[in-house]
Amino acid sequence: MTVSKRNVRGLQDILTYSGRIDQTSQPHKAHLKLAVLEMEKVRRGKERESAVHRIRNIDARFGEIEAEKGALLQSLAKRESGNSPDAASSQPTPALRRSTRGAFKLKY
Repeated sequence: MTVSKRNVRGLQDILTYSGRIDQTSQPHKAHLKLAVLEMEKVRRGKERESAVHRIRNIDARFGEIEAEKGALLQSLAKRESGNSPDAASSQPTPALRRSTRGAFKLKY
């Protein structure tokens, strides 16, 4: 008896339909892509609103800083122009010592 030669086939020889169908011709995939794009648009909109809000807060704080800086400079200008208080109150007061008994210490 003769042994018939069999063609041994592998995974590469299996025929499939993948890649043969145009992805845009499938309406459910197009609708899914539209939904994903709309969700991303909403998410980016919220990120933008948050960033604008943070920028407004930063700008407001800049205004507060400039106002406080101006007030301090005016106070210093008045003090230097001759409206200085008496010598006793112009001396700096010694800082109070803090107790180290209850201090939290870390050892490394």
